[in-house]
Amino acid sequence: MRSASSRRRFLALAGAAGLTGLAGCSGGGGGNGSNDSGQSGGDSGGGDGSGGSAGGNGSDGSGDGNTSGDTGGNGTGGNESGSGGGGSADLGSVTVGILNPISGAYSSLGPGQRSGAELAVEQINESDQFGVEIDPVYADTETATSAAQGSAQRLVQEEGAEYLFGAISSSVALSLNEFAASEELIYFPGGAAVPITGENCNEWVFRCETNTAQIAEAISGYSVNNLGTNVWFHIADYAYGESVYNRVSSRMQSANDSYQEVDLTRSQLGSSNFGSFISQISNSNAEVVVLGMTGGDLVNFVNQAADQGLTDQVNLVGPTMSFQSVRAATGSNAIGTYGGVRYDPSIDLGDNQQFVEAFQNANDGPPGNFARVGYDSVRLIARGIQEAGSTDPADVRDALSGGTFTTVLGDVTLRESDHQATNPTWMSELVEGDGDMADVELIDKTEGEEALPPASELGCSLN
Repeated sequence: MRSASSRRRFLALAGAAGLTGLAGCSGGGGGNGSNDSGQSGGDSGGGDGSGGSAGGNGSDGSGDGNTSGDTGGNGTGGNESGSGGGGSADLGSVTVGILNPISGAYSSLGPGQRSGAELAVEQINESDQFGVEIDPVYADTETATSAAQGSAQRLVQEEGAEYLFGAISSSVALSLNEFAASEELIYFPGGAAVPITGENCNEWVFRCETNTAQIAEAISGYSVNNLGTNVWFHIADYAYGESVYNRVSSRMQSANDSYQEVDLTRSQLGSSNFGSFISQISNSNAEVVVLGMTGGDLVNFVNQAADQGLTDQVNLVGPTMSFQSVRAATGSNAIGTYGGVRYDPSIDLGDNQQFVEAFQNANDGPPGNFARVGYDSVRLIARGIQEAGSTDPADVRDALSGGTFTTVLGDVTLRESDHQATNPTWMSELVEGDGDMADVELIDKTEGEEALPPASELGCSLN
């Protein structure tokens, strides 16, 4: 098989001739998937974004509190850390395409993701550990599949990118999955939908973002065993909400034989008035309400539930309840609710503390999950190159598959069966903080191997 690097040189000569044909191959947009395979942009990567508002629809909160632009890097407060010691053979430079939503529905999320990637690039290039220099090239996905594929094509054909990272919308990430497979280059996605490394997996895609199945493991068992067995689900009527319902209800049933589903209700994505649903729940025997929604939908529901006294009657649980954006927009109304946690700056795992210190030195605040994903994804590319002793994507693919690497979340394995990282997840309670925003108190941890269901259960089998 012709090497990826020689094929890329051929594509560079081909130029934009193939762009029009590829643009028509973008993945599906929204849709109300009935299971984990729904290709909706709403199943965003999650994270601790700041500055969310009650009016935002379909977004997983706002960014990580950073204002990174389309280009440029961040200052750093330390050198790259990780496994291995000493320098590596000089492998030259490699071009990495970094695709983030700088415009479109997730424009508030992209800068944080990019800031984490920029910090990783700077640390890698200042270190002699890897023996390779990362040459970053940037593009805007516009939170749209066709735009993202066009940008990816440009970075590959015109800029010579052989590795890609980015996207937050799961529909965008799924379209880039297809692009990576067709181009035979490595792609690290930032979306969280199960199918990215599930039924739509391929050998060129590796994900260090935590997926919805993993976060469901964190919240399901704890909720049904500690908060109540009579559970009401209220979800936004699109693929992300359906995914939350399917994963959490299944795991709750497995965790406790006394589990009872009281009811399942749905509201249109972007709804602003949840009064009728709150009244139905209040008049039921529900002990727990699982909210399969995020962004403005979740903020509005929580605020209205508190106003109507529901938060005093039942335990509200949401996979994204701990996001900074949600906590900022709900204030004291979120106190006493529960949420899943993909990342928190306070965790003492891997090389998180040097990451937090370096990020805060380069930015105005602590990192959130989007920054964490950007940081670790770019570093995993470098670590794969180091392990392979080669910059050829095929060699690096083989080195990454099944490998265990030090990350911000500790030592994680990119499973050979689906290339999903075995990240730990947490259950948290939102408690009173020093300011207007509730704090996150981690109360239960699910280890990485326990959080991630078998690849076959999620629809992928690469080995």
